[in-house]
Amino acid sequence: MTGTTPPNGDSPPVDRPGGARSPRFGYGTNGFTNHRLTDALEVLAEQGYEGVALTLDQDHLDPFTTELSEQVEQLRGHLRRLGLAVVVETGARYLLDPRHKHHPTLLSGPGRSARVDLLRRAVRIAAQLSAEAVSFWSGTKPAELDDETAGLRLLEGCSAVLDTANEYGVPLGFEPEPGMFVSDLDGFEWLRSELGSPELFGLTLDIGHCRCLEPDSVPQCVRRAGDRLVHVQIDDMCRGTHEHLEFGDGEIDFPPVLAALEEIDYRGLVSVELPRHSHAAPRVALRSIDFLRAAAAEVNT
Repeated sequence: MTGTTPPNGDSPPVDRPGGARSPRFGYGTNGFTNHRLTDALEVLAEQGYEGVALTLDQDHLDPFTTELSEQVEQLRGHLRRLGLAVVVETGARYLLDPRHKHHPTLLSGPGRSARVDLLRRAVRIAAQLSAEAVSFWSGTKPAELDDETAGLRLLEGCSAVLDTANEYGVPLGFEPEPGMFVSDLDGFEWLRSELGSPELFGLTLDIGHCRCLEPDSVPQCVRRAGDRLVHVQIDDMCRGTHEHLEFGDGEIDFPPVLAALEEIDYRGLVSVELPRHSHAAPRVALRSIDFLRAAAAEVNT
């Protein structure tokens, strides 16, 4: 079985009559940045989502607040009342640097220790929330940096985060991201191998990214990910363009993708990733789950 233990340890995957199994759909809170976090969770639960991909950010559980432990405990209770599973995401744009998007990264010269500190905080938060995984990426490579040094810095940072993940028993989901130093499955497999293939170092796979740049079809990418998969982000996308689109606006045929997830027995969250749609979040979220349910039903017919 791939994926991790379900929500807060108490909600199993949903089996339908006749043996058909429905994926557990979640939604990324980075697509609800104009909502209070608690309001966003209420809306998503009402619409039938079973989990959230929680991006730690200034207004959504700031990991640097002095009242963090109390806020995490309150959020844990809220998630449980709503029956929502959670994966912790760390891709907030300006959390560490108000002037430069996504900086510093694990590849930066000065400042990369701040990124490591953030990721370790994310692991501890995930442990307190009983989250299924912590997702993160490499960051872009500074122009002046050679590949060898970039690789060494990335390995050093990942090793440090792994130490904390091992301490708390929290799976990590490394996400290949177009335009970053590790952008594809080849890069993920290199990184994991260099780290010694640790059990807790898994993969966050964005379905749209596969269509954007992987040489294989999206279902083939899912099968290649196999048992290393701990989180799935799902969105539509076109070949060669890294733009997260609503379902039906890109080029992906989704029933074969969901069928591939079922084929590898993936049990983790499948979370909608539309970080530029906060202006219309409730309507976009509702359209998204209606689309995904229809695609899942097509798989099971």
